[in-house]
Amino acid sequence: MTATFEQAPVRYRRRMSDDLTDPRVVHERLADVQIVDVREKPEWDAGRIEGSLHIPLSELMAGRLESLDPSRPVVAVCRTGNRSEVAALMLRARGFEAHNMAGGTEAWVGAGFPFTTPDGSPGRVA
Repeated sequence: MTATFEQAPVRYRRRMSDDLTDPRVVHERLADVQIVDVREKPEWDAGRIEGSLHIPLSELMAGRLESLDPSRPVVAVCRTGNRSEVAALMLRARGFEAHNMAGGTEAWVGAGFPFTTPDGSPGRVA
């Protein structure tokens, strides 16, 4: 049986609370991380995590890294976590501290976190 955060011994809580693959932890640490959304433009236009950077996976793979700060952790996100896993692997290979947010934007929205369109209206996962 897996322990919840509250049930874990104190010495393990810090490590669990730093798990940047967990949407809840990412939400708590938004000010500390760079969220890179690797979905395509129509998906991005339908909804996004506020403050995230939009760099489609194809552009990221082609080397578009100039808008990323190598001194800050990066959390890659897509709809379900598959494309962002590739992005996180590539970013780690290029020296970034990179994580794949488990479950992607579906998990983010499912947790009830803000997800908006460019005009600030409620977004949808596309």
